[in-house]
Amino acid sequence: MIGVIDTEGDCAEWTFPAEPGAVRNARAAVRGQLHSWRLDVLGDLTALLVSELVTNSLRHATGPIGVRLVRSPALPAVLLVEVSDPLPDPPRERIARPEDESGRGLQLVALSSRRWGTRPGAAGKTVWFELAVPH
Repeated sequence: MIGVIDTEGDCAEWTFPAEPGAVRNARAAVRGQLHSWRLDVLGDLTALLVSELVTNSLRHATGPIGVRLVRSPALPAVLLVEVSDPLPDPPRERIARPEDESGRGLQLVALSSRRWGTRPGAAGKTVWFELAVPH
């Protein structure tokens, strides 16, 4: 991990180097933060989706990978998850064939989240998704 920007309050951010350990470290950071927020129920799904997006960043971009969690105290309660990298091109959702070994990450994000999308940034792009926080 390059650095933890903030893990207080309703927002947590980390930056990971673009190396294979980033996926494992991002999963651990996300699980740890969700545990501290008492949102363990979202741990498995959030860690899985973050893994997919961080893996995409590792495959297609160079440079640091940012992961950000924002919990909304408003109702309906939502967890916003963002993964950023320096590649400006948005990811392309594709339909993987049964024999394909990759290409399902964005499908998984789309099927598992309330909403998802991408937005350009000053130094790359951010892929984000929202998960409903159970009551």
